[in-house]
Amino acid sequence: MKILVTGAAGFIGFHLADRLARDGHDIVALDNLNDYYAVSLKQARLEQLSGVPFHAVDIADLPALEKLFARERFSHVVHLAAQAGVRHSVEHPHQYGHSNLTGFLNLLDLCRRYRIEHLLYASSSSVYGRQETLPFRETDPCDRPASIYAATKRANELMAYSYADLHRLPATGMRFFTVYGPWGRPDMAPCLFAASLLRGEPIDVFNHGRMARDFTYIDDVVECIVRLLPLAPDGRGGTPHDIYNLGRGEPVALLDFVETLERALDIPAIRHFKQMQPGDIERTWADTGKLRSAIDYTPRVPLERGIERFVAWLLDYRGLLLDAMAA
Repeated sequence: MKILVTGAAGFIGFHLADRLARDGHDIVALDNLNDYYAVSLKQARLEQLSGVPFHAVDIADLPALEKLFARERFSHVVHLAAQAGVRHSVEHPHQYGHSNLTGFLNLLDLCRRYRIEHLLYASSSSVYGRQETLPFRETDPCDRPASIYAATKRANELMAYSYADLHRLPATGMRFFTVYGPWGRPDMAPCLFAASLLRGEPIDVFNHGRMARDFTYIDDVVECIVRLLPLAPDGRGGTPHDIYNLGRGEPVALLDFVETLERALDIPAIRHFKQMQPGDIERTWADTGKLRSAIDYTPRVPLERGIERFVAWLLDYRGLLLDAMAA
């Protein structure tokens, strides 16, 4: 396979590109290297991808993106580039329209025109909104997003379905559930909490700790994507489009997560309890039955082991992470 990985300087994209390259696939990496968080961390990730061609292209730049498609003639695309961040979307909604709507439409149309065999694209557990029925199943209604970020991700699913139905473009959406691990995003709880512990600063615990997340280790997520990649929906009797939850299927209370991180670092946390933030949801929990049926695998790394691996990386790269978070 010749595979385009968009968002390859990001957390999940970096790990996926590295795995696919090590598996012997022909990989092309793309990212616009925006400054949503420190570019130094993104560049440090790219330095680990030796031998993988990289292109600094914004997916909202259609001429530049088409030039790449025309030259490289990809067989598969894994689309992970997006403007991330639930809370950031409350204050900066236009950035999400640019990357997550215009950019995704550009990508969809080029996949159609250049006859991509399978498009895998990132969605999010955020599309479930404040749904009270747990665990979240792919068949649940997702029509009440709690943030602009979530709304754009649900829009991506609908746009992909439309292209699959109209143009028979095989597409698979992946609803990621709180992915964590080495080289993680500095705006997410694992890095935020760890950095505060290392600096002896209080950690902000929202909704007074009454929150739970289905924390999913990065290597498990990558394994799921690798297994989904050759399984293009055939559309027999319908539309060649599918959606899967990529989560561990085991929600962890936020305060339990903090305690696990405290033990791994051997540093006590100073908890600063705060109200729920706008756009946040109280609990996520993935039903993984459909994923297991499709690929005979579901995320399995327990939180304690995942945090141990994350902390081992953190202690080696603490300077990089702390500098990135201070930028």
